[in-house]
Amino acid sequence: MKFKKFVVIFIILLVFSLVSCATVPITGRKQMTLISSSQMLAMSQTSYQGLIAKAKLSKNMEKIALVKRVGERIALATGDFLKEKGMGTELKYYDWEFNLIEDEKTINAFCMPGGKIAVYSGILNLTDNEDQLAVVIGHEVAHAIAKHGNERMSQMLLVQLGGVALQKALAEKPKKTKRLYMCAFGLGAQFGVILPYSRKHEEEADHIGLILMAKAGYMPEEAVYFWQKMKNLGGVRPPEFMSTHPANDTRINNLKRLLSQARQHLKKY
Repeated sequence: MKFKKFVVIFIILLVFSLVSCATVPITGRKQMTLISSSQMLAMSQTSYQGLIAKAKLSKNMEKIALVKRVGERIALATGDFLKEKGMGTELKYYDWEFNLIEDEKTINAFCMPGGKIAVYSGILNLTDNEDQLAVVIGHEVAHAIAKHGNERMSQMLLVQLGGVALQKALAEKPKKTKRLYMCAFGLGAQFGVILPYSRKHEEEADHIGLILMAKAGYMPEEAVYFWQKMKNLGGVRPPEFMSTHPANDTRINNLKRLLSQARQHLKKY
């Protein structure tokens, strides 16, 4: 019985992978995305508003201005990037929003579809300058424009709900569908540690994130310094951001290898 179920799931995955493919910018990897951008945006707005309503937002105007300044530069660079890649039509789904959540113990950040970004104040204690904050925001935005969340949720819809359409899943199992969405973006009771991105997703986000920060006028070398610092902070209990986005020697070496390409996109401010 279990084998039969496995075969059915495999066939469903194979069929949908053939008819619902998207392409990740830069890497060119084909991915399965069963959910439309408009559907992801609608779910993102609802989930993000719910999270922000429950969060304690920072009142530190200097830090808020820092997050918005870096975020807006990354957002502009993202618009240029998508246009260059022939994905300019995707921009209609972006309504950028930047919030700083007051939580010194949480070292984390995330970007949901449509450019809904939240940074926890704890991570600002580990960023030495604007460039290193751009590493964090650029990396998270890269996950969004590469549609990694859509890809993961599509896979979970197939496996856990038998490949039913999103609208049907929302109608028949709204709570479970919402949980799938939250898990797809690593959000839940403990934000950022529910479901780490795969190694391939991380490599793509690192690559695209470097390009975005360079196009925004930030020094890509700071990505190496930042991840080296995060690696050294690992210890027995690594920060949430590092748990979701593992920092290791392979990642750092890959970043060093990509620096020369990223520098070609460096914009002077």
